[in-house]
Amino acid sequence: MGTPVKPYSETGDTKKNQVKRMFDNIAPYYDFLNRFLSLGIDTRWRKRAIQELKDIAPKYILDVATGTADVTFELYKQLQPEKIIGLDLSPEMLEIGRTKVKKKNLQHIISLQEGDSENLPFDDNTFDAITVSFGVRNFENLENGLKEMNRVLKKDGKLVVLEFSKPSLFPFKQLFNIYFRYILPFIGRITSKDKKAYNYLYESVQVFPDGENFLKILQNTGFKSTQCTTLSLGICTIYSGHK
Repeated sequence: MGTPVKPYSETGDTKKNQVKRMFDNIAPYYDFLNRFLSLGIDTRWRKRAIQELKDIAPKYILDVATGTADVTFELYKQLQPEKIIGLDLSPEMLEIGRTKVKKKNLQHIISLQEGDSENLPFDDNTFDAITVSFGVRNFENLENGLKEMNRVLKKDGKLVVLEFSKPSLFPFKQLFNIYFRYILPFIGRITSKDKKAYNYLYESVQVFPDGENFLKILQNTGFKSTQCTTLSLGICTIYSGHK
């Protein structure tokens, strides 16, 4: 799949370590910037993605790249599962998430832990469903991460991925690219104090194999009945597949 785009190109560290460092750096500003930079649309995207799981009513769910745990709360609200585990590389993001879990008094349902999406610390056939929101783009090896999620899913379990994609409709494509490439990184840079994080956001979306290309990768890593649905004129896409 070529050389991966990394947040800090001037360092020789792995993409995985750089992504961890980046999210540790921006953790205090992450929730605010998500709402502000997306005009709040990101919350609607997450709600829509989780609706994809209502058909299987999962009881045991893994949320990969959980960040500050926003997806886990929506999973609980919509699906009322028995257990949700949120996993992320960044301890700083998880600490904020744990504070939110405690504030909502959901410690008995939601558990957050540090871990690597490409080496999941769970047994085979453990989860009824797995979600990943804006996380697969950050995997160092996309196929390895997808194979690991397939491994820990139960038979007929379902994976739902929410990820940025590239709009194609004129002139929305051109206007969005100006915002995404120049304006958003500028606001992110002065707000989060990390000069690279929001440039990396744009660059990583440009090289991500979205649409039919991602569906083929899902199929090649063991998923069946794969589907995709674009949202907000193609800014992001919901992908799903069964084990």
